Amino acid sequence: MPRVLPLKAALERLPEIMAGMTPGDQLQLTRDGEVVAIMTVPERNPPRVAGTAKDRSFWMAPDFDAPLEDFAEYME
Repeated sequence: MPRVLPLKAALERLPEIMAGMTPGDQLQLTRDGEVVAIMTVPERNPPRVAGTAKDRSFWMAPDFDAPLEDFAEYME
């Protein structure tokens, strides 16, 4: 269930409110009884693991690391 606060009250205590929120929490800000904004703390992505793409194939042009003619004047 999302937390609902008037916008004015939330602005006065925003750092305190944000410190108490955890991933998945939702805060609805209202003005004159209508929701004007919804703040959601994103879920954390799992940490990346090195080597998980080693079996995937990809294509790279044979001249991938060749100097570009367009940048020749900058490479002198």
